[in-house]
Amino acid sequence: MDTQNLAGRYELPALDWSAVTDRLDAGCDQTPGAGGGPDRHTTWLTTIDPDGSPHVTAVGALWVHGCFWFQTGQSTRKGRNLTHDPRCTVAIATHDFDLAVEGTAEIVTDRDTIAQLAATWAEGGWPCEVDESGTSLTAPFSAPSAGAPPWSVYRVTARSACAVATVEPGGATRWTF
Repeated sequence: MDTQNLAGRYELPALDWSAVTDRLDAGCDQTPGAGGGPDRHTTWLTTIDPDGSPHVTAVGALWVHGCFWFQTGQSTRKGRNLTHDPRCTVAIATHDFDLAVEGTAEIVTDRDTIAQLAATWAEGGWPCEVDESGTSLTAPFSAPSAGAPPWSVYRVTARSACAVATVEPGGATRWTF
């Protein structure tokens, strides 16, 4: 991992990646009143439209096993964009930092992984479950932008990340993995 201090000119230290991941490992509740962004933690996914322009949408992402995970229908705009070009960015604002992770999204079909993630989403209040194929999710409801079920689960493998501290002493750092 390469660490680049973006706030050195202000004599601020580089941020510690393990502090960032420790915070993400603690969970980022997306329900209103949970903290972070406008009184909650919203994760934003940016994909690339076929014409090269960005497409940004909120997603119910999780941070598990050192990666961001989200779900959507493959026929949605973000699903089609990722089929065309799997490069993407996931961004989140927490109390301590704002973070953008650039990476590559891939559909995951491992049954054990899907079951584990479904249980994690369900514990967080979204009543999803593994569908009869064992490789996708279904639920009584989801975000309108997710399309109709079944929903594929995507893992975003990070290539780089950039965080800006939102608390003292401040700082900004980019990591390349």
